[in-house]
Amino acid sequence: MPEIFEDLGAVSAFQFLTFRIDGRRYALPAHEVAEIIRIPPMTRVPQSPSALLGIANLGGAVLPVVSLRALLGIEETQARASTRAVVLNIGSNAALVVDAVDNLIGITPEQIETHQSEVSTETGEKLRGSFLTGAEGEAAKILDIKGLLDAVFARRSRATHQAARTVIAEAVEVVEEGKTAHEMLLTFEVSGQEFALDLTDVQEVISAPKTRTAIPKAETLVLGVTALRGTLLPLLSLRGLLGFPIEARAASREKVVVLNVNGAQVGLVADAARAIVAAETHLVDPIPAVLASRAGGESRIRAIYRGDAGKRIVSILAPEQLFREDVMQRLRTHHQRSEAQLTAQATATEDNESFLIFQLGGDEFALPIDAVEEIAALPAQITRVPKTPEFLEGVVNRRGVVLPVIDLRRRFDMPLSTGVTGRRLIVVRTEQHRAGLVVDGVSEVLRTSEAAIEEAPDLTDDIARLVNGVINLKGAGRIVLLLSPPELLTRAERGILDKFQAD
Repeated sequence: MPEIFEDLGAVSAFQFLTFRIDGRRYALPAHEVAEIIRIPPMTRVPQSPSALLGIANLGGAVLPVVSLRALLGIEETQARASTRAVVLNIGSNAALVVDAVDNLIGITPEQIETHQSEVSTETGEKLRGSFLTGAEGEAAKILDIKGLLDAVFARRSRATHQAARTVIAEAVEVVEEGKTAHEMLLTFEVSGQEFALDLTDVQEVISAPKTRTAIPKAETLVLGVTALRGTLLPLLSLRGLLGFPIEARAASREKVVVLNVNGAQVGLVADAARAIVAAETHLVDPIPAVLASRAGGESRIRAIYRGDAGKRIVSILAPEQLFREDVMQRLRTHHQRSEAQLTAQATATEDNESFLIFQLGGDEFALPIDAVEEIAALPAQITRVPKTPEFLEGVVNRRGVVLPVIDLRRRFDMPLSTGVTGRRLIVVRTEQHRAGLVVDGVSEVLRTSEAAIEEAPDLTDDIARLVNGVINLKGAGRIVLLLSPPELLTRAERGILDKFQAD
């Protein structure tokens, strides 16, 4: 008995879904199709085969979206009104993009031709058989979709992927051990000045909500409340807390720094987020006594960081000193009333992890925050190094140290940026290397639970090494690819950076 009949079972008629690609008619057994949808929003995967258009969020699940044209070696065209995605049900789910879906038809076993000599096969096709349909006897070819996918996407085991995550975690621990002479700071702008908080005090950084609910008879510095993952987050103005005039209209660059004060979440609204900085401990000085004794905004500052050889003065805030005693008392009372609830929340979020979210070409990517040394504006001058690969933009001098600069757009074979403003340099450190990554923008520090981090789809080994997981924010409909810092560099590229370090 031919294999296709074994798969379909002993029935008098088989159901097939037929569809079109470049004028050709193909078919799949109906039991291999879960549903048919319009093309969903997708996140592109760097350095993936051309057949992988991206990954999408379908009903809370991560779904690879694959071009059947590319699988068959047919030139891609722009999506049209009839273009659909056929969600497959073949063990590991995927969505197959086709030019158009025809219909669902019943075919008897006698109508199916499985002898290879009788089945006309085009270049790139893998077929299980064919049958004739309609009055004109048009042939519909039954695709061996598993064979087509396996030919392009080399599968790997979950154990291999988990081992990769373990290796990366160990590398991060080694990096952290070498950072004892630094304090990690999140810096932000308030009224034209740069302030900071210890990164350990920050739960996450989010964009300021476009709409927020005002609280009647509240103080001016209380901007309102907003919803954050099912809870209400009070929003307080850092301008007001630090004694600066509060702007009547919110700025488009505003960010909310989320803290936990006495067990209660509070959102501090800053004019803009600046950077994550590894501040050398010897450059962090206690606030002078004459300022510490004052009752104004100066009393909220615990230390001063002298960065960039003293040219950059950053005031480091003390969270416990930002609020008046009566406000602190209300927060303490809130904490006591919610103790049981907060204990349950703490238990549920013990395994939370923090990630830096950045953009490239409209897609979102993430890096473990522990691997990020600092974030800075893209230097105006980058020195090009002769006879180096295109991915190496050049080198810059960061605090007396030569730092290689890598353009991630080039690294991921993406089009060069044109007219992109706000590009940033993310300085990352792995166990052996330190480099600056050029990205289109940095949006937030995201703290999420391990449960929200899913395994990357079973694709190629290259993707398996580079994409360490998928942060699936189901409620927001967002998919963020979690990248492996060591794997951002190929073996050849790591060799080039080794030479920089040796010099």
